[in-house]
Amino acid sequence: MPKRVLSLRLLVRRWAMVRARAATRLIGNYPFFAGLSGTLVATVMAILTYAALYEGRAEELRHAAENSHNLVQLISNDIARNVEIYDLSLQAVVTAAQQPQTWLMPEALRQRVLFDRATAASNLGGAYVVDATGHVKASQRAVAEAVAAGVSFADRDYFVAHQSDPRAGLFFSKPYRSRLRGGVLTIGLTRRIDAPDGAFAGVALLGVRLDYFQQLLERVDLGQRGHLFILMRDGTLLASKPPSQRGAGASYADLPNFAVFSRRDAGTYTAHSALDGVMRIYTFAHVGNTPVIVVAAPAVADVLASWRRRSYIALVMTTVFGGAWVVVSWVLAFALRDKVVAEGELLRLAVTDPLTGLANRRAFDRRLAEEWQHAVRERTPLSVLFFDIDHFKLFNDTYGHAAGDEVLAFVAGRIAAGSRRATDLVARFGGEEFVVLLPGTTLDAATRMAEKIRRRIESDNLTLSGTHHGCVTVSAGCASCDPPAGGSGAKLLIAADRLLYEAKEAGRNQVRSQQWTGDGTPPLVGSEAGTRGRDAPAT
Repeated sequence: MPKRVLSLRLLVRRWAMVRARAATRLIGNYPFFAGLSGTLVATVMAILTYAALYEGRAEELRHAAENSHNLVQLISNDIARNVEIYDLSLQAVVTAAQQPQTWLMPEALRQRVLFDRATAASNLGGAYVVDATGHVKASQRAVAEAVAAGVSFADRDYFVAHQSDPRAGLFFSKPYRSRLRGGVLTIGLTRRIDAPDGAFAGVALLGVRLDYFQQLLERVDLGQRGHLFILMRDGTLLASKPPSQRGAGASYADLPNFAVFSRRDAGTYTAHSALDGVMRIYTFAHVGNTPVIVVAAPAVADVLASWRRRSYIALVMTTVFGGAWVVVSWVLAFALRDKVVAEGELLRLAVTDPLTGLANRRAFDRRLAEEWQHAVRERTPLSVLFFDIDHFKLFNDTYGHAAGDEVLAFVAGRIAAGSRRATDLVARFGGEEFVVLLPGTTLDAATRMAEKIRRRIESDNLTLSGTHHGCVTVSAGCASCDPPAGGSGAKLLIAADRLLYEAKEAGRNQVRSQQWTGDGTPPLVGSEAGTRGRDAPAT
């Protein structure tokens, strides 16, 4: 393998490790970030799943509407094509019936001339020529008995319509029970026959059985609760699947949905059925120039049945795995929180003196170096106080180490109380020695603070027999400087330590202070600017 490829892989691996470490540090610093991130990820995934399910639901409804539209279109086309054939047959009957010589022909020949084209039309309940009085003048089949019986159709709506309106054209009657075929439900398609002078001479009639419309619907499956029906513009039902409550030939004009069908030529909408309350997707269309309306209405529950099964599985999986992800994320968050708390406690213990609760020497040294650099940059003064409990060994020998520990804690509290600024640092330097770091503090201010602390400890009058003062006291060294570049905080601390030594040598229970220039090694002897306690001998 080429070295260049190996180098590239190493770079990618190192980059991945760096990114992983960065992520680990981020989570470590913000432990609840893991829980919140896990919850956010699970929530986003749930939202995406729900959005996908919702889109799937909408897609199922759109697909059902498209199928219904195609179905309505197919049925409408079939009806329109057959009506066109029926109309051509009627026109042929009218043309032949208006010719006087047709009625002079032998009966068999006249039958062929009048009804030859009508025989080609399917689903017919008969073809007839009705005279101006409403009686059958000729028929496609033998109706001698009906003619002899004097059956009249003058009361039919189609007869009245053509008799009163010469321009009625192709007329669709309402469903009726045939008087010639045993009461079979039929609709009549008729055209007017005119006499040579234009007077009303009768009608040409084609009876279309309602079975024709029912057969169109029986071949279609719209689901368990789907409805499919054909009706007329006045609300009269021609056929339905499943069979309607009122039956074919009944009027449904009183239903709310019919108002929608009658106002528009075509459309799709979703609504509850007024008959059974089922929510359905209604798709309808008017058939050409006919008064027929075709409606397909699959039930929403049937359309969404398979989607609901899939959605249930997806929702369960999303809930289970999303919930598990959230739980694991928060368990990790709490574990990381406990780890951060433990690490913080260990870090605090690493820089804290366990007896006094003050910072320890390690923390003080690090802070001293930082404040020294800050003072150099900002050109601000820096002061250090160095305290030591006088005759502390004698106190331990006299009262025991337990009492000595109590005195250490007491003195630490007094020193900490004397320094109230957030930038100041009080630390136990070691044994009975304490240090105070005072950034931005001049020598005079630092000396006053040291003297105030010394007096408070002395005024508490903690008994210490065998000493000149008879109580617990402290000595202090105070060194201050305007840090020059190239110096160090350690040298300033040495200066404070030597001033403390000077205070101890001068009789204890006093403060010695000096403004140090920061050049070279601090002097062994302090200046006369120091102050002494009330019982300390003069220097």
